[in-house]
Amino acid sequence: MPDLLLELRSEEIPARMQRKAAGDLKKLVTDALVERGLTYEGAREYWTPRRLTLDIRGLNARSADVREEKKGPRTDANEKAIEGFLRGAGLSDISQAQVVSDPKKGDFYIAIVNKPGRAAEEIIAEVMPGIIRGFAWPKSMRSGPASMPKGSSYGGIEGKGSESLRWVRPLQSIVCLFGPEHDETQVIPFEIDGIVAGNVTYGHRFHAPDAITVRRFEDYVSSLEKAKVILDAERRKDIILHDAKDLAFANGLDLVEDEGLLEEVCGLVEWPQVLIGTFEEDYLEIPAEIIRLTIKTNQKCFVTRPQGATEGLSNRFILVSNIEAKDGGKEIIHGNGKVVRARLSDAKHFWTRDQGDLPDLETLKASAAKFDLDLKKPLDQRMAKLDALNVTFHAKLGTQGERVARIRELAKQLAPVIGADADLVDRAVVLAKADLRTEAVGEFPELQGLMGRKYASLQGENESVAAAIEDHWKPNGPSDRLPQDKVGLTVALADKLDTLVGFWAIDEKPTGSKDPFALRRAALGVVRMILERNVRLELRGFLSLVNAGFYPESSRKEVLDLINLINPTRGNLEEKALFERFNDEKATYSNGRFVAQPSVYSLMEFFHDRLKVYLRDLGARYDLIEAVLTPETDDLLMVARRVEALTAFVTDQDGINLLAGTKRATQLLAAEEKKGTVVADSVSEDLLKLDAEKALYAAIKTASADAAKAVEAEDFRSAMQALSTLRAPVDTFFEDVLVNDEGNAIRANRLALLKAIREATGTVADFSKISG
Repeated sequence: MPDLLLELRSEEIPARMQRKAAGDLKKLVTDALVERGLTYEGAREYWTPRRLTLDIRGLNARSADVREEKKGPRTDANEKAIEGFLRGAGLSDISQAQVVSDPKKGDFYIAIVNKPGRAAEEIIAEVMPGIIRGFAWPKSMRSGPASMPKGSSYGGIEGKGSESLRWVRPLQSIVCLFGPEHDETQVIPFEIDGIVAGNVTYGHRFHAPDAITVRRFEDYVSSLEKAKVILDAERRKDIILHDAKDLAFANGLDLVEDEGLLEEVCGLVEWPQVLIGTFEEDYLEIPAEIIRLTIKTNQKCFVTRPQGATEGLSNRFILVSNIEAKDGGKEIIHGNGKVVRARLSDAKHFWTRDQGDLPDLETLKASAAKFDLDLKKPLDQRMAKLDALNVTFHAKLGTQGERVARIRELAKQLAPVIGADADLVDRAVVLAKADLRTEAVGEFPELQGLMGRKYASLQGENESVAAAIEDHWKPNGPSDRLPQDKVGLTVALADKLDTLVGFWAIDEKPTGSKDPFALRRAALGVVRMILERNVRLELRGFLSLVNAGFYPESSRKEVLDLINLINPTRGNLEEKALFERFNDEKATYSNGRFVAQPSVYSLMEFFHDRLKVYLRDLGARYDLIEAVLTPETDDLLMVARRVEALTAFVTDQDGINLLAGTKRATQLLAAEEKKGTVVADSVSEDLLKLDAEKALYAAIKTASADAAKAVEAEDFRSAMQALSTLRAPVDTFFEDVLVNDEGNAIRANRLALLKAIREATGTVADFSKISG
């Protein structure tokens, strides 16, 4: 079967766009061909800095014939309806249609339309121009004579203005070949803005600039390699990685691997040549992270470290050239070394200046007093400067200084719950954002937190405080580590809760695939910290405290009183009423007074969704999570523990007994409630007539009491085991007792027995939601 080779060659494509563009091209072409009736055995995309290539194997030589049956109007329809049917079916006369009888609809016309298959060459030539013209690049440009204004011309090509081709960089040539694996192939000719598809490509820009005539994919690949172009990106990556490791090893070093940089460098070269450069050892005084980012960001080079070392760097770096230089790369190494030294000199300057005093300390005294800062210390000065300049966090959420004040208030309440030292937490909070005003972070934003930790250590801060400054950004993803101690954990929780509540309050929630403020990541970070560090947190109350921070002081005090009320005790009705007052979904903010927080309700739903994702990733069953999680739940750790206990319980005999014993009862009760049948408020022992119902009531009381004690002790497995003893009396009850007795009072009392079973099991989970 024939194969198709497509190459789109252009000026250099940005490395970050290449992989996705090649994948998009494959999807667009194969989808278009399949849509038009062609099938294929396989397709693979390739890319280099100057070309996107598609290799499609086993493509049909032509599309299949199609027989369509088009239904028309009734035979007694008006003339206009029949004329429309004829036009749509491509018939010249109604005699060409067939008449079909339907017992219900009567006689109506149908047209049999036979569409002959089309040659693959015709289909390819038809779809390619549209795909190329409509290709979606993140950024694109017009170029060449066709991009000139309409009405003008150059070299025989008429200008098309805004209708000309937009491509990421000027498109230079197109190869489009179709044919069998071993016979002659043919060019599929189509034209775009003066560029005509052919069978000619070009190799390396400097080493082999001459034209190359190709016939099919195999000789295309081999010809390109002879012309110093390695088409397969994965092979280029492998060459770069192994040559870099070997070169480092030969110099007594280890390569510091960087997958992101490897992918980028692979997209910069077609013929990778790995070389090693050097810089002065004096620059090793700079933190390794700054050196690595400086060399990576500015020169796309890899760093090395002494063999066997796990920290620190050497003064040698690995660079990848696209040219096989005659002098062995000496000039290339020299040129890169000059740039690296200049960049490291700048980095050393930033590092040194950040450890010195700011020139305007007098203007920072008010901010220093607000946050209890010591203006003799460089990092304190930067925090005071951050506040004094009123640096905006978000236009609708105030300044960074205001944000730090909110986080500070929340962290003060979180510290005793988590068991962190309150003074260390407070110190860590006020310094956590200070490095945003350092020159090192200004140059390399990726280092925020890390540089704060280094500067904090240099000025003698407690190690927990320094670590918390770095760790309050963590976890920065599902696989990132958590803060290392309770101080960092407290600050990280306060920071993420403030972020989430703030963006919820201004209705900047994630939608679909869009999450510009990484709120899903922040919520998952909170979930991970709570569950993996065993934090017992009344989450809804703390969200209310954060939300109140965006309102007047009187409101914050009321919510703080609520938090203090919630933490020591649970289940108090007065407390519950007060709590609901702050979380009524329909309440509003009015008269300068904080009355309600509708965003908290929505944010708790969001946390529940993130919790479900997290637990399911750990292997928990969806129905078990649903059985435990209710809209009112705000102790996420207890949810996880209940799900864990339930997962283990439902697979053994006790669990099977509990499910079987309760499901029948709850399902019957739910059916009667739906019909409006009266159910007594409580069970009346005087109305229990039969031994089976008396035995069930006794069993319910015993099991409920035992389960309640176990739940109080947070021993959910024992609670379930206690409830599983209901299986036998429930079975006997349904065998010996008619629930829907003719007497209204007895029926209502027996339904109350079933309600008592549901209430007893409901202390652990909603068993009606568990499958099986």
